Amino acid sequence: MTPSLTEGEFVFCCLTGGRGGDHAELGAVATIVEDEGLTLILPRERAVEHGLAFASVFRRITLTVHSSLDAVGLTAAVSRQLTDHGISANVVAGYHHDHFFVHTERAEDALVALRALAAAAPTADEEE
Repeated sequence: MTPSLTEGEFVFCCLTGGRGGDHAELGAVATIVEDEGLTLILPRERAVEHGLAFASVFRRITLTVHSSLDAVGLTAAVSRQLTDHGISANVVAGYHHDHFFVHTERAEDALVALRALAAAAPTADEEE
């Protein structure tokens, strides 16, 4: 697992009454339909351009390992590592990778913590 910090900052916005597929022009990196509205994870500058409200600003760390949607324990191990370092994270799983959105001011700390976790993980040879 190699954690990779994506360029730019991201925000979570909620648009009440939105449905999946709405607001594609905003360039969201992820959308989630909830009872309360449509959550968009957007590049910060797009939200500002369109006057959308947001509470916090995040950086995205992508785990550059192809993880199965059926895998057990990867999200828990990463979350535990971040928790142990007092770092809050919002997790979004894509088909190929897991993405952790951490507050901008803690992004570098999170990257260091995740690199330490990766370095401590047993290799395939060690597991045999």
